[in-house]
Amino acid sequence: MTRFAFAVAATDGAARTGTITMHRGVIRTPAFMPVGTAATVKAMKPADVERAGADIILGNTYHLMLRPGAERVARLGGLHRFMGWDRPILTDSGGYQVMSLSALTKRSEEGVAFASHLDGTRHMITPERSIEIQRLLGSNIVMAFDELVPTTSTREVQTAAMERSMRWAKRSRDAFDGGGDHAANNAIFGIQQGALDEGLRKASADALIDIGFDGYAIGGLAVGEGQAAMFGCLDFATGQLPVEQPRYLMGVGKPTDIVGAVERGVDMFDCVMPTRSGRTGQAFTRTGPINIRNARFAEDQGPLDPDCACAVCTTWTRAYVHHLVRAGEMLGAMLMTEHNIAFYEALMADLRAAIVEGRLAAFANGFRARYDAPKGE
Repeated sequence: MTRFAFAVAATDGAARTGTITMHRGVIRTPAFMPVGTAATVKAMKPADVERAGADIILGNTYHLMLRPGAERVARLGGLHRFMGWDRPILTDSGGYQVMSLSALTKRSEEGVAFASHLDGTRHMITPERSIEIQRLLGSNIVMAFDELVPTTSTREVQTAAMERSMRWAKRSRDAFDGGGDHAANNAIFGIQQGALDEGLRKASADALIDIGFDGYAIGGLAVGEGQAAMFGCLDFATGQLPVEQPRYLMGVGKPTDIVGAVERGVDMFDCVMPTRSGRTGQAFTRTGPINIRNARFAEDQGPLDPDCACAVCTTWTRAYVHHLVRAGEMLGAMLMTEHNIAFYEALMADLRAAIVEGRLAAFANGFRARYDAPKGE
């Protein structure tokens, strides 16, 4: 049984395509991971997520520890059995949600004490507890626990948070390694921090490499700094990480963000955008996003995206989906989400093919030109 193996099949500039092989399946890279926050990719059944092209999904440690509880999930056979998804699952460490959702957080060297956003109950997440939760869930790719601070923080604050994150990374690695059979069969990624500062990013990467991980995430981006600043950081951050292991850009993003990050050597992505947008009436298309609630779609008999071969686009019209969404019918959110996930997965397939065929620049430029073109509305 293969625990974790990353193989690059082709490169085109800094971009690469390949596979991550694990005992629950093969993940084609570059890969987009739909977000299954609370043991579900919202508005989708697992079989439909797989049919849309996803090889791996993401689960949220913070949300699952609060409800239904990691120990309960373990008693019920683990997250895969609980939600009916038998392919790989990556779980985040909970750090981002603790910082962004929780009231009354108190950070210390031990970890983060916080009040639940659900009911105000007090909890504590340490690196060891984060890893324990992910083990109880049965995660296949475990993320180290880290401390996130805004990119607008002072350099002093950024430095302190990065250095603490590296100490927590070592504790996370040690806790993972003590996990017996789970550690023997699954993987752990470290998370590079350092905001937009090249020196801090390098120090973080060096510390993570010294500890040793199966893969490396680029954290602390897509938090409001803008695409240009993010790409500027990726121009140096990806090259600071090992070439022989996968690189995961956390929480990204818009389709053009993903294309630009793939050009800069990123292998894995996750984002709530396709699911959240689907529930609020935004559909992604090759010519840019559309708001299906707009009146101009009320009698439009075309598909959401004329270039899409997903089950939604080959079955239903914009007019029908417009009606469902405007009427508040739950099927509207379901169809929009299914299409958006299929759009993202098709984009990843197109990127992989373009890298193999040595035409990534042409594909990326063509994609951006169509996606960003003025719509004349």
